[in-house]
Amino acid sequence: MDHGIDEVAPVVRPTANYMLRTHCDPHEDMFALRAHGPLVRIVGNASTQVGSDYVWQAMGYDVVRKILGDHENFTTRLRLTEAEPISGEGVPIPPELVGQISTYDPPDHTRLRRMLTPEFTVRRIRRLEPAIQSLIDDRIDAMEAAGPPAEAQVLFADPVGGGALCELLGVPRDDRNEFMRRVRQNVDLSRGYKARAADSAVFNRYLSGLITRQRKDPDEGFIGMLVREHGEDVTDEELKGVCTALILGGVESVAGMIGFGVLALLDHPDQRQLLFAGREEADRVVAELLRYLSAVQQPTPRMAVKDVVIDGQRIKAGEYVLCSILMANRDEALTPNPNILDANRDSVPHVGFGHGIHFCIGAAVARAVLRMSYQALWQRFPELRLAVPVEEVKLRRAFIDSPDQLPVTW
Repeated sequence: MDHGIDEVAPVVRPTANYMLRTHCDPHEDMFALRAHGPLVRIVGNASTQVGSDYVWQAMGYDVVRKILGDHENFTTRLRLTEAEPISGEGVPIPPELVGQISTYDPPDHTRLRRMLTPEFTVRRIRRLEPAIQSLIDDRIDAMEAAGPPAEAQVLFADPVGGGALCELLGVPRDDRNEFMRRVRQNVDLSRGYKARAADSAVFNRYLSGLITRQRKDPDEGFIGMLVREHGEDVTDEELKGVCTALILGGVESVAGMIGFGVLALLDHPDQRQLLFAGREEADRVVAELLRYLSAVQQPTPRMAVKDVVIDGQRIKAGEYVLCSILMANRDEALTPNPNILDANRDSVPHVGFGHGIHFCIGAAVARAVLRMSYQALWQRFPELRLAVPVEEVKLRRAFIDSPDQLPVTW
């Protein structure tokens, strides 16, 4: 036995609430779990996303970054049956996951990512900015017409998060309200499986039709550009999977970050002022909010494909690891005083967009949308404030954290 390595790690039973954040902060039960160490073996439950009896929960910055960056020892491909080989070699990608790049390993991941990356260049994003600004301005007009008070999450954050992704993909404007309604119903965990499955089927049929139209007459949107550049090298099913992954991940994460960012900035007026001190300062505010808030609490679980030692503990082949982005970004190993929002701190390599080969491909788009959203809100409503006590702001329980309602006045 290797010296200093735990062959049988102790098991901790987390509370059912440990993943339920307290507004902008991790739940106190997550901090209690972190007291056991940066990497803890826990009893599986509904909140752990995988069906195993025991899983690993990584919470320390160094541990999380190491695991996310190690695609040789860890995979994002979940085993659908115990009969599947752990390595995944020779196992076909399940039809429902084709194109969803977050579940791919090299070389399939490398091939698909190489196709997608050019569509997220700075020049491409700048071309989208006028349309995104128009969308933001329209939603602020809707808020102003409705209030004060007004519902900022429903009237602003949700439509901006959804509309920006629709603009990127090339979803026609007349289709967007119904399209986004189906998306949000599909990720609403309070609804039954059958209802969500029905919405998912409608959503998939719409995407199939959109892709068929783009094959015949590609436009300047994301799908059209991929079709034009890669033709038959990218299949319709891959295109549908890529779009599904971008929408289900990007829409809720951007909407959640807008809502949580409003909450955080309302509580930190000195940070709001930096939004208008210059582009560099505004970008620093966004980066710090991404570190501090981390709307995506945990990315796709990682499975060890071979025995590997992390932080002195042996993770065995076939075991799953959950990586807490929120706790990693609140670790003193990353930055001093991590539980304080401070855009004046030195730039730090946070993992708000992940790390390694699965680093969020839409990160630059998200940063631009967030900067433009925060600036536009406080330009129009310099006296913006909550219309209810912060304790009354309810959170949405979905795959990605977000305020459910955000009543504001001015």
